[in-house]
Amino acid sequence: MESQHYFSAQPAGPDVRRPLSVVLAGARRDLVTSSGLFSPDGVDKGTAILLDTVPEPEGQHLLDIGSGWGPIALTMALKAPAATVHAVDVNERCVALTAENAERLGLSNVVATTPDDVDADLRFDTIWSNPPIRIGKQELHALLLRWLPRLAPGGRAWLVVQKNLGADSLQRWLGDELPEGFTVRRAETSKSFRILEVHRPA
Repeated sequence: MESQHYFSAQPAGPDVRRPLSVVLAGARRDLVTSSGLFSPDGVDKGTAILLDTVPEPEGQHLLDIGSGWGPIALTMALKAPAATVHAVDVNERCVALTAENAERLGLSNVVATTPDDVDADLRFDTIWSNPPIRIGKQELHALLLRWLPRLAPGGRAWLVVQKNLGADSLQRWLGDELPEGFTVRRAETSKSFRILEVHRPA
């Protein structure tokens, strides 16, 4: 992590673009990155496990909670070109980078914004996220309760959480706190990470 304040709205440090070459959706992509954000030099291990493990995104409105420079949102957009991918981040530098990287890939279906700019009436068919565990339990819980109940009927969310950062306790907490009918299960364990699936019944 280059900056412990990557979850600030306006991170410290110069915003200097530099090239970033990564594999997303099975092909090499030439993008840009900067300082003051999570995993600025590539796809972190948790995100890589999420992208390698979860099923293809389904539906018309997809959501990436905490977009960073965009690896999850860009992958969703590449895999589901007919859908609209909403990439949200409190870090304004991340919002700008995700939008810029989408443009570099010719993806017109990515909408990168801060959370408050998302239409409150939107419901999401698929949510993918590597949630920012290190913002603290209270903030993390508020973040997840802001977005997960906005799954559309039949929708699914997929979260990757490191086991030693509380994946199992988070699974139990989500099961207790999400609205009635939502189900939470551990879908996969890979290395030191859990993939949690949240399903809203149709």
